[in-house]
Amino acid sequence: MPFQFFERDEGWDIVERRLPHWDQPGTLVFITFRTCDSLPAKVVRVWYAERDRWLRSHGIDPEASDWRMAVDRLDKPIRREFRRRLDSHSHDQLDRCHGACVLRRPEVSRIVADSLLHFDGDRYWLTDFVVMPNHVHVLAAFASEAGMLRQCESWKRFTARKINSTLGQTGRFWQQDAFDHLVRSERQFQYLRDYIANNPKKAKLNPGEYRHYRAEL
Repeated sequence: MPFQFFERDEGWDIVERRLPHWDQPGTLVFITFRTCDSLPAKVVRVWYAERDRWLRSHGIDPEASDWRMAVDRLDKPIRREFRRRLDSHSHDQLDRCHGACVLRRPEVSRIVADSLLHFDGDRYWLTDFVVMPNHVHVLAAFASEAGMLRQCESWKRFTARKINSTLGQTGRFWQQDAFDHLVRSERQFQYLRDYIANNPKKAKLNPGEYRHYRAEL
């Protein structure tokens, strides 16, 4: 398959947006993007407060632009604890299905799934995704350093326009930024594939309330 796992000794970059994004050409990345109403403001404030407390307790300034690099320099067990605590909190909240959850509707989730698959093998290499009622998880690799950000923007722009038209509504549909994580090993890759596959069961969804794709590798 035309992808790799994150190699620190190879060239890589951090693109600064509202959230910092690690980027390395050809490296598999786990992406989560969500609807605007998927996480209530109170939940988001709690998440950021918990993150900032954790960072400060480990001598890292949460206001620094390179805080992710500082986390990555910590010992592996500490890094794992950080990601487990904070990722599990945000993902658990997403799985509680806050908001209108219009992606639960088959005609709406199909718009997202078709968009993800449209340029597979051309602009990117897709291995897995799941369209949940208020968020989407994707595993994919991109050829260029800025390819991931451009493609996420393209996915969200196209699907938002089409979903709003389908629902007879206007306004922002997706949260501005996405969460992403470079996949660091074969073991982590398999874990994330299983996480995507099991996400509907974890959220107690019925058949037809989600869309799951898994490529044969």
